[in-house]
Amino acid sequence: MVVIKYNLTYLLISHNVWPEGPEPIDSLTLNYTIEMMIGELYVVGFVAAIKITLDFLKEHKRVADLEKTQLETELLFLKNQISPHFFFNTLNNIYSLSVEKSNKTPKIILKLSELMRYLLYETKGKRQTLENEILCIQNYLDLERVRYDDSLEVNMSISGDIQDKEIAPILLLTFVENAFKHGANKNIGNVKIVINFKIIENFLYFTLINPMPLTTGHKDNLKQSSGIGLENIKKRLDLGYDKNDYDLKIKNNKNKFVVKLKIRVG
Repeated sequence: MVVIKYNLTYLLISHNVWPEGPEPIDSLTLNYTIEMMIGELYVVGFVAAIKITLDFLKEHKRVADLEKTQLETELLFLKNQISPHFFFNTLNNIYSLSVEKSNKTPKIILKLSELMRYLLYETKGKRQTLENEILCIQNYLDLERVRYDDSLEVNMSISGDIQDKEIAPILLLTFVENAFKHGANKNIGNVKIVINFKIIENFLYFTLINPMPLTTGHKDNLKQSSGIGLENIKKRLDLGYDKNDYDLKIKNNKNKFVVKLKIRVG
């Protein structure tokens, strides 16, 4: 660069190639070369700084996009945690009802269809209406009632205004499914499950109570297996909500498993 600058100045402008220097020169000297190289370093450094800054911003955006994609993928994975055994068992029950030519068969098929359609097509967004979520839970409970028949008692109550309220899809259904998977399925005899929805202003107070397994072995299995599902729910809450927007409490109380969730829905 110094040689090119020297030749262009000498041929096109003036034989005095360094008019701002301490003395006129018309040849390529060591002082001229060093001075010109230092000047060019400023230019190269400035351009390099711009390049490094642009590369940093590009890499930062790439990492942010990657983290967003990973977050969305993890949320999608955690959302789709409903046990496939539920669907297999329901289909087996439908088969048994069809063999018996039961009048319940069309209604059960319709309930299963509504639940599957909701899970497949209406849970892709970050939020779903609370009304649809409760309807989904009701369809789920109707199908479970077919499995347990008279041995299952579900008390579900709703208080407050559920209109124009939104919540992360399948979040509450996961709690309900967990109650059947690790509570009702491992109990012999009658099973009572209590589900309460209470809306106060912009918050939903959700309570779920289900019986603990009666045997010690089942309790150990419950602690190990249900822990995974509950950890997934906690991850979904951490990823999808601010810490001030929810409060989750889970405890065992006199052979009962109690879930209490306060969560912003408006």
